[in-house]
Formats: sequence, C-alpha cells, structure tokens
Amino acid sequence: MEIRQVGIIAGKEFWDRIRNRWVLAVALVFTVFALVIAYFGGAQQGTVGFRSIEFTIASLVSLVIYLIPLIALVLGFDAIVGERERGSLDLLLSMPITRFELLLGKYLGLAAALAFSTLAGFGLVAVVLSTQLSMNALFHYFGFMLSSVLLGMAFLSLAVMLSVFASDRTRASGLAIALWFFFVLVFDLLLLGALVVTGGQYGGEIFPYLLLLNPADVFRILNIFSLEEVRTLYGLATVFPGRLAEPWLLTLVMLAWIAAPLGIAAWRFRK
Repeated sequence: MEIRQVGIIAGKEFWDRIRNRWVLAVALVFTVFALVIAYFGGAQQGTVGFRSIEFTIASLVSLVIYLIPLIALVLGFDAIVGERERGSLDLLLSMPITRFELLLGKYLGLAAALAFSTLAGFGLVAVVLSTQLSMNALFHYFGFMLSSVLLGMAFLSLAVMLSVFASDRTRASGLAIALWFFFVLVFDLLLLGALVVTGGQYGGEIFPYLLLLNPADVFRILNIFSLEEVRTLYGLATVFPGRLAEPWLLTLVMLAWIAAPLGIAAWRFRK
C-alpha cells in the first residue's frame, strides 16, 4: 500500500468539504446546540445558565446520538456508489492506485472532515465555558468530544460499507436512513421490549453484551459511566455491569465498530 496515494485521495476529500463549507456548517450546528443546551438546558426546571458539566454532558449525549450518526451516514453513503454513477470510478481505478488505497483514502478524508467539524464545534464551547470549568471537568468534556469523534467514525465506516454494496445512490441513501433508524431508534426498543415481554427472566444476563452490538449504545455507556452524576440520570446504568464499562474496553469496542465495516467494505470492493 502506498501511503502517498492514500494521502492524496484523503486530502482531496477533506479539502472538498472545506471548500463547500460543509465543515463550517456542521461545526456551527454543534456549537449552537451545545451552547443552548449548556445555558438553557434547565429552563424546564425554571433555571437558566450553566449548571454543571455533568448535566451538560448528559444532555449533549442525547443530542450527539441523534445527530452525529445521521451526519456521518449522509456524508459517506455515496463515497463509492456516487463515483460509480458519475462514471469517475473507472477513471480513478485506471490510475496507478489500488482499490484499497482508494477506499481508505476516501474514508480517511471524510473522517478527517467529520472529526475536524466535531472538535471545532464542541471545542469552541469548551473555550466559552473554560472559565467556569475545573481541570477535571475539562478532562471529562474532552473525553466526551473524543468519544463523539469515534461514534462519527463508526457510522461513517458503516456508510462506506453501504456505499460499496449498493448498486445506486438511491438505494444507498435509503439503506443509510434505515440504518440510522435501526441503531438510533429501533435497537434499544427491541431489547427493552424483549425484556418486558419475558419479565426479565430471559436475556437479562446477555443484555449488557447485546448493547455492545450498537455503537450508539457503546457511546452512551462510555459517557454515562465517566461521571457519577451522569450515571444516576440513566436507568441503563443499573443493568450494565461495571466490569464492562471500563473506558479502555468500550474504546476498543468502538474501534472494532470502525474497523469491521471498513474491512468488509474493502473485501467487497476488491471483488
């Protein structure tokens, strides 16, 4: 594999997003939402203003789970199938570049754009709140930012995999939206419904392990167990054993969610 070839493709994808102001738009969305949540998240309880990093992270986790997977899927669903429909894929493959280099370059470029917009958007909020946060609070907030980047990269990997398998952009976009609905909305409802129907007699032992099959749940648990006050806000913490909530273990699971779909996409693309 030629690193230079991968870098050229990645750089093109990244700067294309910079030039069309995609990165700026996403960063602005993250900044506005995060500031609104930080200062007005307690308005329903009759309080306005920044309360604590714990409540801010708890609210931002819910926002990120809905927003970042959707952005990542929309960003990457046409990475390969779009080139095929435009007729530029054959031209790219006629150059001295392998299919894996092309796929990896596109993924890294899109991942860099998504990571940059996420860090820039939430990072501006950290700057605004820095005078009100302790070093320990800033540490946990930066951990939340990095886990948000990993969540985006996991769903971007799934989007690239869909793009390789799909025969056209219409099917790819439909599958991307279906994937978002499944992982963000349907997956947890199915698990909770199964527990309720069985009265908790079946599946209770494997329930925590099943949550690891959803990158959105891995992200949620990673942030829930990082702070004691955040943990108490979620009933999910009561059914998830502490031994599985180690940050290093959940980070490895998230990295597996990034690598596995991308590996499947690379295998299929070679075919």
